[in-house]
Amino acid sequence: MPQPFTLHVPDAALADLNDRLARTRLADAPPLDDPWALGTSRDALQQLLAYWRDDFDWRAAEAKLNAFPQCKVRMDDIDLHYLHVPGVGPNPCPLLLSHGWPGSVFEFMEIIPRLTDPARFGGDPADAFTVVAPSLPGYGLSFTPGQRRFGIEPITEMLVRLMQDVLGYRRFAAQGGDWGASITGRLGAVHPEKVIGVHVNLLMIRRDGSIFPEVLDAEQTRFKAELEHWMKEETGYQWIQGTRPQTLAYGLVDSPAGLAAWILEKFRQWSDCGGDPFSVHSMDSLLANIGLYWFTGCIGASFQPYYARMHGDWPIPGPVTAPTGYAQFPTEIIRPPRSIAERTFPNIQRWTVMEKGGHFAAMEQPDALAREIREFFRPLRGSL
Repeated sequence: MPQPFTLHVPDAALADLNDRLARTRLADAPPLDDPWALGTSRDALQQLLAYWRDDFDWRAAEAKLNAFPQCKVRMDDIDLHYLHVPGVGPNPCPLLLSHGWPGSVFEFMEIIPRLTDPARFGGDPADAFTVVAPSLPGYGLSFTPGQRRFGIEPITEMLVRLMQDVLGYRRFAAQGGDWGASITGRLGAVHPEKVIGVHVNLLMIRRDGSIFPEVLDAEQTRFKAELEHWMKEETGYQWIQGTRPQTLAYGLVDSPAGLAAWILEKFRQWSDCGGDPFSVHSMDSLLANIGLYWFTGCIGASFQPYYARMHGDWPIPGPVTAPTGYAQFPTEIIRPPRSIAERTFPNIQRWTVMEKGGHFAAMEQPDALAREIREFFRPLRGSL
């Protein structure tokens, strides 16, 4: 039975964090022209840590989250946390909204009101959604120390049961990015009868030579070069999180500076920010997300989908036959051409090239992403 939940971190945990931040010891900065060349910039990290120590208001972040209705429910021996925000409109469509790594439900603070109450933002109330946004098992408020770990396959099954058995939604819409895109894509492949459609802002396709035809056209050649660069230069985090996650977890769960450095680099590298993460993401929004990882101690468990993928099957086992929508943001980490994407997603009904934004689209461009989600699902609502 779902139980209402309110987040409140104990004062002692806040005091402990401030003490650790005051005693931070940072690595020296290498003498390079590009301070981000070898990873997180020392200067940028110092700025963020100083703000975290002296100015950041965790209680304000808590209040922002607690403004949304949220619950926990016992499933598969864990307490699954989720936001459940009613839509404001004549017939709101249930929408499963799934985050990824290194994100959390804090990614959705700006986009949820745009989905649940579109009229408030100049939209049509007929496009309203009732949003269900879980903390993925092993992430944030769906984690307690010592609990079992979950890959994408069992996470997907748990979220199906949340939507249908716990909340009573016979069919629903689904949207996600990062691991949320894997969950959403898997739903469209394994449970197409349960969803009216799936929308993603990252196309989760295999990342090896099997996805390419024998003769490549210009777009496919471009993507092959981008993919080879990505695999060589940008996947170091995947290898450590996918092979020795526990070793890394010890350092990150003990050091707020280390945790911030590990996560900040991804928000800089994957966002449409021109090299300056603070130009797109406020320190408050970054630290709300990082703080949730810190206070819950979930970082090790959050690595499990990487380990499971590296030691198991690709999480989307076959074609995604459900109606599919895709928003392609310009600095997304992987941007396959449609000819490649359609091998996995043969039922793409909306493909929109976005003007601005990156991997964390719900944070970077909440208006644009919300509009795309509404547009895609509008003609599908009749199949609920």
